[in-house]
Amino acid sequence: MDFYYMPPSAPCRAVEMTAKAVGVELNKKVLNLPAGEHLKPEFLKINPQHTIPTLVDGDFTLWESRAVMVYLCEKYDKTQKWYPECPKLRAMVNQRLYFDMGTFYKSFADYYYPQIMKKAPADPEMFKKVEAAFEFFNTFLDGKKFAAGNNVTVADIALLASVTNFEAVKFDISKYANVAKWYEECKKVVPGYAENLEACLSYKRIVKEN
Repeated sequence: MDFYYMPPSAPCRAVEMTAKAVGVELNKKVLNLPAGEHLKPEFLKINPQHTIPTLVDGDFTLWESRAVMVYLCEKYDKTQKWYPECPKLRAMVNQRLYFDMGTFYKSFADYYYPQIMKKAPADPEMFKKVEAAFEFFNTFLDGKKFAAGNNVTVADIALLASVTNFEAVKFDISKYANVAKWYEECKKVVPGYAENLEACLSYKRIVKEN
């Protein structure tokens, strides 16, 4: 199973942790986006949208990290631990995944990427969206151990990858007590967290250089 990715990318790291959780071995192929490797004809044949992560499982190709994560869970997790079968629980997991994509991780990208990649000044309005995203997540965790309830799911993996990014850029997670507690718990129970953190350390080097 070929996996096209960049190690520092939170969505890529989320897929890696999911694969480890369901016991799937990935044949990792690093793409250097700054060098334009994702725009080469051979990769465009695989993924015309030229995005990472991209998974190739035999004759099946899929991109968009959260879709890949769900696919891995549905195909390989026989326990249904990570993507529960119950329609209501699954709906809650999906909601959290979409929240990560459209609000939580997006707030990181909108605020930090211009600073990291383009050396743009910090935008206070974008930072407010980061704080709002954390407030939402903190509220979601009221009375819950994990993102979608009291059991760890693939939603926690996606959000864990995003929170690791925030920690790397020294965002003060401690202001959000529920998130901070959840984060410490996820470090213990999500397979591949140590590798996720190690890959994320490159963000610290990028931020330091900028």
